[in-house]
Amino acid sequence: MVAVELEIVVRSTEIDVNGHVNNAKYLEYLEWGREEWYESSGLHYEVLKELGVLTVTANININYRKECVQGERLVVRTSPERIGTKSFVLSQQIMSQSGDVCADALITLVTIDTVTRHSTAVPQRLRAMFEQSEHGQS
Repeated sequence: MVAVELEIVVRSTEIDVNGHVNNAKYLEYLEWGREEWYESSGLHYEVLKELGVLTVTANININYRKECVQGERLVVRTSPERIGTKSFVLSQQIMSQSGDVCADALITLVTIDTVTRHSTAVPQRLRAMFEQSEHGQS
């Protein structure tokens, strides 16, 4: 899986006193994009749970590049960046209809055991998604 895209529309409740999307909402948009990535890969919450793992966000490094306003149509693009033993990184961009990058981020997620709640190895099924990306497969 190379990348997954989610289209969204900026709602009035997402606007702050400056007349643009509040910075915290960008993080929510990215979360929606990650959920779409999991769903598209067939690794939604229940499947991960069956594999004995959950994924938790350990770090978000975000760059705000361009303001977004009410009614604007955006695309959240999520793709695998790199993978380690117990964690992985997703690359995400929020883009305007014209293709401008409004925000970009690298998100580090850690796999934890559902019982012990301690970090554990990334399951092979999740690892395979990164291997497909390295080989340019979708």
